[in-house]
Amino acid sequence: MNHKELIDAFSQLAKEKGIARSEVADIIESVFESIIRKKYGDVDNFDIIVNTEKGEIEIYQELEVVADEDLDDEVREISLSEVRKRPDVEDNIEPGDVIVQVIDPDIFGRRAISSAKQVLSQKIRELERNQIYEEYKNRIGEIIVGSIHQIRRGESLFVNIDKTELKMPRREQIETERYRRGDTIKAIIKEVNITPKGPEIIISRADESFLRRLFELEVPEIFDGIVEIKAIARVPGRRSKIIVESNDKRIDAVGACVGIKGSRIKTIVNELGGENVDIISYSHEAEVLISRALSPAKPLFIEINENRKTALAVFDDNEIATAIGTGGININLTSQVTGYDIDAIRRSEYNRLEGDDIFIEDLEGITNAQIQALQEAGIETAADFLNAEAEDLLEIKGIGEKTFEKIETVIQDALQKKRDKQDELDLDEHDE
Repeated sequence: MNHKELIDAFSQLAKEKGIARSEVADIIESVFESIIRKKYGDVDNFDIIVNTEKGEIEIYQELEVVADEDLDDEVREISLSEVRKRPDVEDNIEPGDVIVQVIDPDIFGRRAISSAKQVLSQKIRELERNQIYEEYKNRIGEIIVGSIHQIRRGESLFVNIDKTELKMPRREQIETERYRRGDTIKAIIKEVNITPKGPEIIISRADESFLRRLFELEVPEIFDGIVEIKAIARVPGRRSKIIVESNDKRIDAVGACVGIKGSRIKTIVNELGGENVDIISYSHEAEVLISRALSPAKPLFIEINENRKTALAVFDDNEIATAIGTGGININLTSQVTGYDIDAIRRSEYNRLEGDDIFIEDLEGITNAQIQALQEAGIETAADFLNAEAEDLLEIKGIGEKTFEKIETVIQDALQKKRDKQDELDLDEHDE
């Protein structure tokens, strides 16, 4: 095989792999550097020129002329007597001069050329891997559509796109979905990693970014920046909550996401295999935002500690199950999407807890006789009074209906004062 055939063969191989012809010259040059290093031990005084257009490989070696008795390194030096035998060298050459001799690539033999092909194939694989890495690294966040060609039971599935293999680990799959070989699947490119085996491209259907991208593609107002996604929380395949805000007062953020007759949200939910998606209108008021995010449950009221980023949501007893959700899914997603650590309790439980630090004897408006009567009946705090049955309280000596109502009013006033004071403290902490 002559040089042109060799270069053409290499160029054709590179072309099949999508590698530019210009890069073939660099690859062949590095291949012959490897061959020279193997034969001579060094390449510092060699120059390799590859012309892929003409199919030429030229190798030049610089040699210093030395006296015959001083010849020590045949890779870098040439004796004066030897150089004077050459017809192309001037007669006045002297020790210390430098000549350049042409090396015929054929001297490396067929074995070397075969080795060159192996090295070239390896270099092409490296270039191919680097190209795949660079291409997909720049495509992170992009949704792809591909065909499942392999499924490892209980582990990963693999998708082919233009002869490139993409991996979806178990953690990136939606648990409620069942995949089959040959299925067409949509996913987002989540990350690209370098491994000893080449680039590893991770795709996901479970990541929050997949849901975000679906909304961007389905809702033009989001894509154009008119409607902004503020936060997303998700349990893949079961439920998601997404907070949106409109930057244009004329556009309803939630309505834009839902679409006419629910057309837009239906498309997204169908893609997610029926995953419930709650779309929440953003509010700067934490209480309003949390209340909306707790949907479908409706809290009676919410107590917020801005400094600690906590909230206590109080519900009717028959609403508490909806508020918490199966396995705590609703309350947990609400906490994640709003950024507040939220507790949900029943109204009856809240009443039992409220006032346990307010003692009857400290309240103005209740006589000493009444206090003593209540204490003898085990009523020490406002919480004790509120949690007791009215019939039991009315049986206490000196506690009639009017007295009962009076004491209840005193206690409710004390509780309200406590709430107002706490609100002021929370506001001061927030301002600081």
